[in-house]
Amino acid sequence: MLLFSTFLSIRESLTKDSFIQLIIEWNQKSPHPENVIPDLIWNGERNIRYGTDALWLAIEEYRNRNIIAARYEKRDDDGVIWNTDFVMNFDEMKMSVCLERSYLEEALMSDHSFTAPYFIALLIDRDYLEDDGILPVLRQPILIDEDNSDLLADIINGTAKYRLPVVYISKTSSGDDPFYVQTAANKLKGIAHVLVEKSPELDEHLGQLCDNNNETNGAVGIYYPNQILRHRRYFHRTYENSDVILSEKIISSVIRYCNSQMIDPLYTWQGVQNALLLDRLNSQRAERIAAETAKEEVRSETAALLAAFDEDMQNLKKQITDLTRANEALTCENYGLRAKLEKSEHVPLICMGREEEFFPDEIKNILLSSLHSLLNTTVPGSRRYDVLKDIIDSNGGYPSGLDEKINHLKTLLKGYKNVSPSMKQELYSFGFMISEEGKHYKLTYYGDDRYGITLAKTPSDARSGANIASTIIKNML
Repeated sequence: MLLFSTFLSIRESLTKDSFIQLIIEWNQKSPHPENVIPDLIWNGERNIRYGTDALWLAIEEYRNRNIIAARYEKRDDDGVIWNTDFVMNFDEMKMSVCLERSYLEEALMSDHSFTAPYFIALLIDRDYLEDDGILPVLRQPILIDEDNSDLLADIINGTAKYRLPVVYISKTSSGDDPFYVQTAANKLKGIAHVLVEKSPELDEHLGQLCDNNNETNGAVGIYYPNQILRHRRYFHRTYENSDVILSEKIISSVIRYCNSQMIDPLYTWQGVQNALLLDRLNSQRAERIAAETAKEEVRSETAALLAAFDEDMQNLKKQITDLTRANEALTCENYGLRAKLEKSEHVPLICMGREEEFFPDEIKNILLSSLHSLLNTTVPGSRRYDVLKDIIDSNGGYPSGLDEKINHLKTLLKGYKNVSPSMKQELYSFGFMISEEGKHYKLTYYGDDRYGITLAKTPSDARSGANIASTIIKNML
């Protein structure tokens, strides 16, 4: 499974030797002792392998295309195999970095976390990375203020040229970041640019530059270099662990986009290995022809041998080509399946829409409660009944706590005569943003103006509370 992939433009200052030395430094200075290959001393060779079957580093030079490829592989005790590939084309001064995870048959299929290879940080720190159009490739966020607001406006307006996605993080109304941006920028190093608004006072100025299409109030926008893809906007919500959840959504979305990009086979370890094999076969064929043609006395035998050899060569070439195409097809299929699976929690039954969750499992709970209501009006024993019940049971059943939440809301608003401080606090805990509008309070569900209701400061109707509770339950829960 491909976990991480990026494609970078490299400065001319990176030589072949410095590239290999940087890979070795990345391994030898790893903070994890179990990842370090012992006694690794490079003697200048460019086709060499170090380590054991469970932990190794191989380096191959493909001179015909001026490419050096390296693969680091680690096999854990539980059967998980980690591959990190570095492929550098010195003619084009481009580099690909990929991290993959696979399993042996006996592997324990547990979840494993990963981070972007520290190798990218070394490239950044040594100033080996070319700028990406108008943006430098960094591992810290770029602060946006009035002085460089044109840069962000060009990105929002679609006039800027860049190759890596851009993540723009606006300040909340209180002037805070919606999550810890330095951590996100470090995780996205080498695969995205992170831009952060300096102050919410910049919103109005930015709005004038981009027709008010800029993110505000803690919202986050992802702008893709491919104009065919619509830019994604994630709204800031306030609930438990909302900062962590929002940050992980952004990071996951960017990584998924980068992993879906097709890579030239010569920028992959396997592609370089295939190319080297073909070159070796062609070289052997040329040597064989030279040797055989030198023997004038056995011309007929030479022709027969060459014909047989040519047939073998064609078969081998076809086999390599077919295997390469099959590998690329399986890779594309894996990307597609992975994207679909990541849109659902357990079973890829339906695709998620574009609505953002206000709190964890909100959309799942809405679907389950709706299916449960439908189940109560369906004939028991029918196909529809059995399918609905199976889906509900397989996803945890009727949402726990929903009835309790509804009853608590009814009790809170039953016969209310004024909005006390304690009542305000209870409403906040339900997810309502509260603002005063004359003789009324305006309640907005998780700050989304589509879901609002007014609450009189001193209601005259004794049933006002019950009616408001009913409206909230019907429209928001």
